[in-house]
Amino acid sequence: MDLSLTAAQAEFRDAVRAFLAESLPEDIRLTTKSQGHLNKDQYQRWHAILAKKGWSTPLWPVEHGGTGWSPVEYAIFDEECHGAGAPRVLPFGVSMLAPVLLSVGNDAQKKRFLPGIQSGETWWAQGFSEPGAGSDLASLKTTAVREGDYYIVNGQKTWTTLGQYGDWIFCLVRTDLKAEKPQTGISFILIDMKSPGVEVRPIIMLDGGHEVNEVWFTNVKVPASNLIGKENSGWSYAKMLLQHERIGIAGVGVSKEQLAGLKRLASAEKKNGKPLIDDPVFKSKIAEIEIELRALDITNKRMLIEAERGTDPGPVSSMLKIRGSEVAQRLFELKMDASGLYSLPFQPFAGEPGNNEEPAGSLENARSTPVYLNTRKISIFGGSNEIQRGIISKMVLGF
Repeated sequence: MDLSLTAAQAEFRDAVRAFLAESLPEDIRLTTKSQGHLNKDQYQRWHAILAKKGWSTPLWPVEHGGTGWSPVEYAIFDEECHGAGAPRVLPFGVSMLAPVLLSVGNDAQKKRFLPGIQSGETWWAQGFSEPGAGSDLASLKTTAVREGDYYIVNGQKTWTTLGQYGDWIFCLVRTDLKAEKPQTGISFILIDMKSPGVEVRPIIMLDGGHEVNEVWFTNVKVPASNLIGKENSGWSYAKMLLQHERIGIAGVGVSKEQLAGLKRLASAEKKNGKPLIDDPVFKSKIAEIEIELRALDITNKRMLIEAERGTDPGPVSSMLKIRGSEVAQRLFELKMDASGLYSLPFQPFAGEPGNNEEPAGSLENARSTPVYLNTRKISIFGGSNEIQRGIISKMVLGF
């Protein structure tokens, strides 16, 4: 299998590079490159730029505003964006909710919700995880009781990423309390976050950022027309959504950018008067992770080529998720190791807009610990690595 770019793919890559060089705002690039916390305005400005170009929803069907790119072209776009310092388009509306709407939503729901997702004007949050119902999502307890033309929703969601900016939230709710199997009593519903009874409470992360939240629902009145698909069929829709969430979850583009940063850092730091990158032990660690990343990249490209041919990737997507998160976490560990004593001061807001405090060491040093702490989560979201191993054992070994 030839994994090198064709002439047409190389031409596409060059066009993406030219667009990014011309269109990516400098403040967004700097914040992303320093691994700072983007604000709502920055996310939505970049989304609007992509939407104007017609690139905000590349994986949607062409008739609904997709680009018609092949999976390989999408991977090229993703890697070039990471390399240039462009943030990824948030997945909640574009690549999680939208595929469900396109598959099982009715015409009125598509007409109402898809345009705001494509333009980025409507900010969507994901309401799945609960205390005690994260990886074991079937144990969720948030209820939606039908009363005439409405559902009355009560319960709590947690780890709601960027929910403080949310306009709407798509939720899994329990609509049948007597179902024999817990999965069969779950429905998929859309809730306006401005509704009375919705409360968002911040969770401040170890890296100092307000990235996730608790969302509480107290007698929230939701129109029954906001139910997506059939009542009590939400578990099937959630599985569909999670398959789309895992697109690109190997994070090859991010890890390539972090590997380059690790090499810069190791070249700048000294050990016994020589650059750390010349230390045989540390050099071997870099070589080992680079080999693993190269293998991940090749496997990812193989899967994309197979997907382009219409082949179901099967357990490979789970394998990529596991290995991708492990490679990324190892890269951030090495960056913290390379920073040495400079990784000790906790500088969560170094390099962010409006913060003029001079960081201890370089900006790469200052961000090493906060980013390391933040990325401990990546082996959990999108289906924990333990769950992915279970999926692989069932699909490959049959048990």
